[in-house]
Amino acid sequence: MSDARKHPKQGCSKILRSCRELRAERGFDKYYGSAYDGGEKAPLNNSPERRMHMPLVTISGGMGTGFGKIAGLVAAKAGLELYDDQKLHSEAIRMGIRAKDLKGIDEKAPGFFDSLRVNPELYLDILESVVYSVSRSGQGVIIGHGSQILLREFGCALHTLVHAPEEYRIRQISGKNQMSEGGARKLINKSDSERRGFLRFAYHIDWDDLSHYDLVINTAKLGIEGAAEVILHSLRLQVINECSLQALDAIERLTLQKRAEAAVVNAGLQYYNFSHVEVPEKGVVVVTGLATTEEEKAEMVKAVSSTPGVTSVRDEVNVMPVPGY
Repeated sequence: MSDARKHPKQGCSKILRSCRELRAERGFDKYYGSAYDGGEKAPLNNSPERRMHMPLVTISGGMGTGFGKIAGLVAAKAGLELYDDQKLHSEAIRMGIRAKDLKGIDEKAPGFFDSLRVNPELYLDILESVVYSVSRSGQGVIIGHGSQILLREFGCALHTLVHAPEEYRIRQISGKNQMSEGGARKLINKSDSERRGFLRFAYHIDWDDLSHYDLVINTAKLGIEGAAEVILHSLRLQVINECSLQALDAIERLTLQKRAEAAVVNAGLQYYNFSHVEVPEKGVVVVTGLATTEEEKAEMVKAVSSTPGVTSVRDEVNVMPVPGY
């Protein structure tokens, strides 16, 4: 298991610049104006949603809570890209990850995706690479897939959990799918069990641990639209309007690290037993550890070198033949 999975984004949450500087650097003010900062130029759209900065939001929840609909509303009203399963799949393809390796991607622990041809470690590398890549822009709405854990040290993100009492969820599922309450209950329990299993396997955390979230919303109390408005209001708070360039740099390096790791595994090399990949600075990859042959070492370095975004590779791999290998 990679260190990034055990300790995602350590040390990347110090605030170096305000979101005003980020907007100016990225050209946001050219399109949205700076009146919400006290400037003279008025935004093209003066709605409350346009006056907020361009945030990154993760929204997680269980079946029947409406978290997907809420994410869609937040994205639409804030003018943000929505990264649901389909969009994440497209992003992975754009990154150069093979379509066959994406078959069956969902939040399930190994025991629940025996039919997948991809191994669990590569499966997680793909998910992590995509989430990190998406977060590089510092904006968007990401649905599930452990994004609240992967980005927990990312100071630009607002992590939201949507929940509701079981009876509410049962009514939503039974009504939508025209099934009995008993059938809906079984479906919800199965889904919850799979999600918990995924997070335990991948990140060793409890899905119900509220310390992983900044905001917890009960849709049975607030409704779908009300829940979306609470999130949108939270995004306007000054404490959320602070964003860290250091965090963005860390995300870029982690994205490259995950791509390099996946490249080594894709090449058929025993990455998790023999080597380690680090990205100390943009474009620079350090490969350490052991290889069983000179050929394996060369293949490892070649796989990393061919990874998009890699400008140089520092080879610190030692060759240690294994008896009988």
